[in-house]
Amino acid sequence: MVSRAPAAGVDDARTSVGSPVAEEDGTVGSPVADPARGTRERLLAAAFAITAEGGYGAASVGAIAGRAGVAAGTLYRHFASKGELFVVLFRRVCGREVLAMRRAAEDVAPGPERIVAVLDTFARRALQHPRLAWALLAEPLDPLVEAERLAYRQAYRALLSDLVRAAVEDGALPEQDPDLTAAALVGAVGEALVGPLAPGADVDAAALLPELRALVGRAIGTAVPR
Repeated sequence: MVSRAPAAGVDDARTSVGSPVAEEDGTVGSPVADPARGTRERLLAAAFAITAEGGYGAASVGAIAGRAGVAAGTLYRHFASKGELFVVLFRRVCGREVLAMRRAAEDVAPGPERIVAVLDTFARRALQHPRLAWALLAEPLDPLVEAERLAYRQAYRALLSDLVRAAVEDGALPEQDPDLTAAALVGAVGEALVGPLAPGADVDAAALLPELRALVGRAIGTAVPR
């Protein structure tokens, strides 16, 4: 049985997928007195909430400003565009997701089950917050924001590559190219989630997650309990 990080998949939407008031390095900042800073963070919090509810497409400038309680033009005093706002937001959210996967890895002994635990954490959290995960993984985005999505995938792939390499070196997995395996895993699991995360999809996560764990086991060359 794969052990998992206790926090993975049980937090509410704000904490499990990234607090919009987190600092750029991923830590949560204390309240500040600067009114301009406060407005900027309200805009980010509003964009996060709207995206979690309705996806990136629902987060228009007007909707974000309205949720934040400011005029639409105020957004442009803090961000050059909606795209720039979402670059900051996606960076924070994706940083928290990568951190959750690292923590999941730390909670499992080195070897194949550590790799499965990381991918299971990724899929479980995505299925718990499908609209936000859809925006992170598959929804059409502005080019600026798309670059953040690619950076997220690269960070995710690098983490998996390190885990595969360590398992191979320990003799727990057969010889393989860790970078290639990691890229294939990111692509396979991401693609497998696109349909289930799509707006309106009705998915049995309890049935899907064991199948994903088994798929990961086959891909890395070992049998993993579902």
